[in-house]
Amino acid sequence: MIAKTEEDINGLKTIGKICGSIRDTLVEKTAPGVTTKDLDELAGKLFQKAGAQSAPKQIYDFPGFTCISVNEEVAHGIPGDRVIEEGDLVNIDVSGSKNGYFADTGISFVVGNGHPALKMICDVAKEAFEAGLSKVKPGAMTSVLGKAVHQTAKQNDLTVIKNLTGHGVGRSIHEKPDHIFNFYTKYDDVVLEEGMVIAFEPFVSTLEEDVFQSDDGWTFLTDESYVAQYEHTIIVTSDGPILTTA
Repeated sequence: MIAKTEEDINGLKTIGKICGSIRDTLVEKTAPGVTTKDLDELAGKLFQKAGAQSAPKQIYDFPGFTCISVNEEVAHGIPGDRVIEEGDLVNIDVSGSKNGYFADTGISFVVGNGHPALKMICDVAKEAFEAGLSKVKPGAMTSVLGKAVHQTAKQNDLTVIKNLTGHGVGRSIHEKPDHIFNFYTKYDDVVLEEGMVIAFEPFVSTLEEDVFQSDDGWTFLTDESYVAQYEHTIIVTSDGPILTTA
């Protein structure tokens, strides 16, 4: 989407604020003994209270209001009876819509007193996001963002997931550009434009560079790596990027 009017900007900010608030509330409520379904049901109530809809449920008939992934689950985890434990690496991914505008945001974090290495990859995912964010401006190529992400990971002796990418967003949950990679590649490289709306989401990994889909048809997994994600919806402007989900 290209945001061209004040109505567009305000609509994107409204749903961004809703998704960011739900994300933060779920992070706050994540504790040992809570199930991922408990968290997801809370998200459903918060979407309803805000007069908004869950994007994965609305667009893809996903079996949950949010995607909640734990440890070996990297993304698109289905909320269910899995009980959160001390030290788990959890990813909360919230995307929604209101009045025809969409936003997408996610964060990985460690529950309680987890292993320092897990907390480190969460910190590096955020650092990689900020490195890429510093490159966001009209006229820049999406490949420059991926290069910044990969360089940040390598500087910390980590790598990135190469088959999960950021994407355009705004009037639907997935739009052009189709791919914002976490490494430098000219494939599907796109020039960022004034008003372009993107979901930028680095995935930083301890070892593996690819994920595979589980038998449930939704969840992406790794064999022997931990992965952290950090994601916001961004409006590209000449005055600096606007993070609608911050």
